[in-house]
Amino acid sequence: MENMQRLYPIGIQTFSKIREGNYLYIDKTEYVYRMTHFASNYMFLSRPRRFGKSLLTSTLHSYFSGCKELFKGLAIEKLETEWTEYPVLHFDMSTAKHAGKDELISELERKLAAYERIYSRNEEDIYINQRLQGLIERAYKQTGKQVVVLIDEYDAPLLDVVHERENLDVLRNIMRNFYSPLKACDPYLRYVFLTGITKFSQLSIFSELNNIKNISMDKTYAAICGISEEEIRTQMKEDVNWFADGLRITPEEVLAKLKENYDGYHFTYPSPDIYNPFSLMNAFTDREFKSYWFGSGTPTYLIKMLKKFDVAPSEIGEIHADVTSFDAPTETMTNITPLLYQSGYITIKDYDEELEIYTLDIPNREVRVGLMKSLLPNYTGSSAQEAITTMAYFSRDIRNGDMDTALRRLQTFLSTVPYCDNTKYEGHYQQMLYVIFSLLGYYVDVEVRTPRGRVDMVLRTNTTLYVMELKLDKDASSAMEQINLKDYPERFALCGLPVVKVAVSFDCDRGTISDWKIVGNM
Repeated sequence: MENMQRLYPIGIQTFSKIREGNYLYIDKTEYVYRMTHFASNYMFLSRPRRFGKSLLTSTLHSYFSGCKELFKGLAIEKLETEWTEYPVLHFDMSTAKHAGKDELISELERKLAAYERIYSRNEEDIYINQRLQGLIERAYKQTGKQVVVLIDEYDAPLLDVVHERENLDVLRNIMRNFYSPLKACDPYLRYVFLTGITKFSQLSIFSELNNIKNISMDKTYAAICGISEEEIRTQMKEDVNWFADGLRITPEEVLAKLKENYDGYHFTYPSPDIYNPFSLMNAFTDREFKSYWFGSGTPTYLIKMLKKFDVAPSEIGEIHADVTSFDAPTETMTNITPLLYQSGYITIKDYDEELEIYTLDIPNREVRVGLMKSLLPNYTGSSAQEAITTMAYFSRDIRNGDMDTALRRLQTFLSTVPYCDNTKYEGHYQQMLYVIFSLLGYYVDVEVRTPRGRVDMVLRTNTTLYVMELKLDKDASSAMEQINLKDYPERFALCGLPVVKVAVSFDCDRGTISDWKIVGNM
């Protein structure tokens, strides 16, 4: 087991390369067969970044190219009997990120030119929509076969400007123009498949192409991307044993750690547990439980949109909404929920069938910690690395049950960082502590209801439950009086942990803690 030489396809999104290079491949080909023999020949799938959309698109490319040998031993080998080769036009729009109007048009022209070298070009076709239509028609006439069009990450050119109304309209019109021939070319098309992160309005992007089947929340395709727990326990059983052997723990302990860090995604309800494939492959390669998905890049548009919609960190999770509120077109959204869901920062956790209301929350520890790390500088006014280093020591204090030292450390840290906006607002400090405690991996909640009022903050560690009241420009004694007056600890008497009352006062002028009181073991 120690000498196991498994190759994991980190960063490899080409099906043929994975199969020819003998990399681990989680068999999704039964889905491929089902998709391509469905009533609709136009399909759209939304999944977060690095969730296997590009590999799925590449798999479709190999399938429609008739590459039977690549599918040997996979589920589709027993399902497909014809293996017809079709002309395939495969456009990867991820190369058009961060592009302005001219750059985007140039990139689209470059993609068309690559296929025009195969199927030629009519010089009368000048604009990108004309060239795409001509390309499809010629490919059909020259091969005698209907054409397959695969568009991966169709929304990539738009994501960075989703918060910029003027630029979004310009780039969206370009993309709408590019996609417009797909309806007119219907007689020449065998299959059209598009992937993306966000759900832009079909009417605005795909013009009159209103027959696209959105399979993003279809129960049939719940596990089409990502890796399910069943797939880990069956197709990766030996990998799990090897992982456990290297860490000198049991396979069940490995599975528990993988679940805590990388599981928790659901794109419909009910749904099998889905793991982030990018993080999972990296974890098995390194035999470590690190932050991989979030570490691969925090989209700047997400941070900008959180600010635009004035979303506090504590408001990101535990959202209740109907499907139209979170699976809505991104450009028409009136709150941050659709973007958070479609980008993978929150996911479906429950569903009330009677009310038709979904519960959405952060999927796992990796996403929660990564998200809070990216938000921390907004509340401390310092660099992320400086803040994270301080939080590591802060975490040890809390873990040792030494809240007094932890608050003293935080007081010193906040006294040395640059001035931060909103320090005259009590909610600023509440959210700052929420971010910090979330980073530590503990359960934390704000504005917790009790029979006699609301507790500013509740923190639960493995050994202690802290009931916290915060005040701005008042002494900590008044905060403690409020805790005692409203008898907040009574609400948590049955939690099974010692309850510690913590009163903290902040000084808005100095931007740090002024004093605090701790009364323990209630």
